[in-house]
Amino acid sequence: MATHKLYAGAKLRETRTRLGLTQKDFAAKLGVSLPYLNQMENNNRPVSATVVLALAQEFGFDVAELSTGDSERLISDMREALADPVFADPPPQADLRLAASSAPALARAFLQLHRAYRQTHERLAVLDEALGREDAALRPTPWEEVRDFFHYCDNYIDAVDRAAEHFAAGGTAAADRPDAPLDRAIDTLAAHGVGVHFADIPEIRAYDPARKTLVISTKATAATQRFQLLHQAALLTRDDLLEATLDLARFQSDESRAIAKIGLANYFAGAALMPYTAFLNAARETRHDLERLADIFGASIEQVAHRLSTLQRPGAKGVPFFFVRVDQAGTITKRHSATRLQFARFGGACPLWNVHRAFETPGRFLRQLAETPDGVRYFCLARDVSKPGGAFTAPVRRYAIGLGCEIAHAGALVYADDLDLSRPQAFEPIGISCRICERADCHQRAVPPLGRRLTVTPERRGLVPYEIDS
Repeated sequence: MATHKLYAGAKLRETRTRLGLTQKDFAAKLGVSLPYLNQMENNNRPVSATVVLALAQEFGFDVAELSTGDSERLISDMREALADPVFADPPPQADLRLAASSAPALARAFLQLHRAYRQTHERLAVLDEALGREDAALRPTPWEEVRDFFHYCDNYIDAVDRAAEHFAAGGTAAADRPDAPLDRAIDTLAAHGVGVHFADIPEIRAYDPARKTLVISTKATAATQRFQLLHQAALLTRDDLLEATLDLARFQSDESRAIAKIGLANYFAGAALMPYTAFLNAARETRHDLERLADIFGASIEQVAHRLSTLQRPGAKGVPFFFVRVDQAGTITKRHSATRLQFARFGGACPLWNVHRAFETPGRFLRQLAETPDGVRYFCLARDVSKPGGAFTAPVRRYAIGLGCEIAHAGALVYADDLDLSRPQAFEPIGISCRICERADCHQRAVPPLGRRLTVTPERRGLVPYEIDS
């Protein structure tokens, strides 16, 4: 039987660089010659079984990383960028795969260039605003830069995740109690001279560094209170780790770095509230029942769903999930995917996706079997996660979350037990976004796909007032 040759030169180079090894030292540890390693890193030779075994034994490397990584999200992002009308003839999918696997740094540079072009184009459209700003440089917004940082880290930050797990295990309280991380956080803050109080305040969390006083809102849910205490504990006790991680990211602005630090502290809080190994085991035992996991760890449904999407530790991976949060306008406010499904960087999500219907059925889980234009099938779960303000006059923040996996993993989810996964007709056709979706017969299409010619025939009217040329 023929075997599949594995070419992973870019991943080998990234691994060696991360370890701080020269080619000579890396070759010695892998038990291969320097020329042979050079050929593998340049994709002139496939990665041998000997190297795969050495990577696992010498560095504890998850060999599945060699064939996955961020190639799929790079391909998706390049497809979306190349759908821009400025590119008259986009390259074929095979060329994109080759670029993502062999030259990922070049692919990211192209995406950065296209993003700069888009921003320039948008600024020209609002020239009065652009001319009035002194800092109108061609660079991503801080929010976009931080979003892309977590996106290309696979939403898993190993050092922070392990530090949070160690923090959670260091308390004297029983580890199986939901309040254990909360007690651990309070004890840790007290050891640093910080007094913790609960009061009816406008903010969710307020820290006074001069008085060393932390106030948590009594209006917040118990899960939110735990999370905010752990967030503050991360900022006060793991600042060196957070700053070192930010140094490696090399953000382009102070604003980006500040936003990313909040994101890393949030990551620490979630990982301490739901420690990796314990959470992974519980997820498998409960078959990813979000409500049971929320009860076990004293977390919210959204916190549990987001944590499931981060279980990508090398050698101990969970089910690869995608996770997304949208507001009532369909705007994506959080997104991550460890699957082949990648969300659009611009605009909203596909209206046929069940996450948009979750607002209509509050408190209920909606299930959907879906198929994307590339033929990949998914199991999708959606639910609203509205957040009351704690008072009659306080505004309610309304969101919906989507969680899903490729259909091969659906058997590991309790939600898929009574669904017929073998019937093709059960899968609804969905896309990424209208601007890059190739489906010509979609009844919910809002705008034509970029890069495709249209035929308009006044004598005929179909689902939309034009035909998309193939």
